[in-house]
Amino acid sequence: MKKSLAILAFAALLPVLPATAQNANQDPAAENQTEESNGPHRFWQASLPGGHYMVAIDRIASISMHQYVLDAQLLVDEVVIDTNGRGLARFYYVSSVAESSGSGTASRIAAKGRELVERAGQRSGSNIHELAQKNYPTTSHAGMVEYRILNRADLDALYQSLKNAWESGKGRKLTVQ
Repeated sequence: MKKSLAILAFAALLPVLPATAQNANQDPAAENQTEESNGPHRFWQASLPGGHYMVAIDRIASISMHQYVLDAQLLVDEVVIDTNGRGLARFYYVSSVAESSGSGTASRIAAKGRELVERAGQRSGSNIHELAQKNYPTTSHAGMVEYRILNRADLDALYQSLKNAWESGKGRKLTVQ
């Protein structure tokens, strides 16, 4: 019971979209905020609100995009870049399974969580909701770099840019606003 409450509280603290805007493709306000351009020769680069990532295209071993449910509470869409070195990069978009079900109670809890996170961010002077969510030691692993994407359309654009760069061998730079 305590674990379920902790997970629900974590889900509430995520700044998920309102139930009416869960699908970014249906919400005009959730248009993707990406810009792609030619990048440094032989490299794919991403500039995100939570940081920057750059990888040599010829060092990429595999890329993947998948979706999973975390602890029966969170729906995670994730892009993973595996390299020939020790680095593993994860880019993810998180939404609440409960909120996507259309439950009014879940929507109110999520709204309250967003409000608390925004207030904490204002006090600390940072955009906490843009940062990757980790729980030490469960989600902190050596060699893993994580970035949180706040819009599913931006995650799709990131994967497409990465895939195109890897297939063509041409450097690209993606910027997510």
